[in-house]
Amino acid sequence: MTTVARTLLVKIFGRDRAGLTAGLFDTLAAYRVEVIDIEQIVTRGRITLCALVTPPVGATEGELRATIHSWAGSMRLEAEIISGTGDNEPRAPGRSHVTVLGQPLTAESTAGIAATITGTGANIDRIFRLAKYPVTAVEFEVSGAATEELRTALAIAAARLGVDVAVVASGLQRRAQRLVVMDVDSTLIQDEVIELFAAHAGCEAEVAEVTAAAMRGELDFEQSLHARVALLAGLEDSVVDKVREEVRLTPGARTLIRTLKRLGYQVGVVSGGFTQITDDLKDRLSLDFAAANTLEIVDGKLTGRITGPVVDRAGKARLLSGFAAQAGVPLSQTVAIGDGANDLDMLNAAGLGVAFNAKPLVREAAHAAVNVPFLDTVLYLLGITRDEVEAADTTG
Repeated sequence: MTTVARTLLVKIFGRDRAGLTAGLFDTLAAYRVEVIDIEQIVTRGRITLCALVTPPVGATEGELRATIHSWAGSMRLEAEIISGTGDNEPRAPGRSHVTVLGQPLTAESTAGIAATITGTGANIDRIFRLAKYPVTAVEFEVSGAATEELRTALAIAAARLGVDVAVVASGLQRRAQRLVVMDVDSTLIQDEVIELFAAHAGCEAEVAEVTAAAMRGELDFEQSLHARVALLAGLEDSVVDKVREEVRLTPGARTLIRTLKRLGYQVGVVSGGFTQITDDLKDRLSLDFAAANTLEIVDGKLTGRITGPVVDRAGKARLLSGFAAQAGVPLSQTVAIGDGANDLDMLNAAGLGVAFNAKPLVREAAHAAVNVPFLDTVLYLLGITRDEVEAADTTG
């Protein structure tokens, strides 16, 4: 018959200051205990430190208790010591990371997310904060439910509660080197490039109406692209430089790319726009990959046509796959970010597809949705904390 070893859970809590962790374990060392598990957290200057240890050697449990309480009292801390048996229960199969973004994150929405997780039969093993600005981001480590089941349930809850939620499977691949590929118009940048060109041609309103319908999935992308580009016929090629200067990066875009690059990720863009703009962005932002349509220019003027195959919805997915092959990264370790209907195939093909301030059709189909205007919040979906981002900025 197997005997389960006795253990003691030692817990201290109170005002944090330097030396408390060392002090507790120095005190325990006199009783020659073995350390089985440790957990420590500091919140607003208050420490909670837990140590799971074996019973004392050469002394009674009562003596250890008295010593711990005496030490804690001298440090103006509270102590609790609980007898028991064995280690922590192993986490259940089916493990996921649930990232919640709120602006703000309310108690009501947190309760709703927690209840939804529990309602799937899963257990919340740990919660910690990833960031406090520009949004509040917290991560739940969850076990006991399939990732897809959690994702479906939480997508419905997130829409009701007004927060953004992403669910990804636990495992080494979450920390592995990856490829991130994003759409350009209304994702990497705030603008629709073809509308910037159209403004110089005096047909911005007409082009904008067709663009919006195409992004909602109401029009065939290739047909709408040819129709819009035809309206640009006759523009001087000097307009390209003007449009490059007018392009506005989305808030957080530089931080996202800079942080990913410092972590060893490869980053690319695919666009239904034009290489005349994406090639410039690739150089400015040190991107690894870029692909888009190319405006035909003859004798210094736009002809109103594009050259080569059209980068459409299916084309974006093919390009993602091609970039992944070049980068040596399996599709399961790619991240795709986009906002329009022509991004759907790419988002579905990636290991993690993120709808960024997207149309309803895209939000419903993507693995995760972000509805705040900061592109660097995507980092939190990858488990990267704001402190890590700032540390990279300081040392990079």
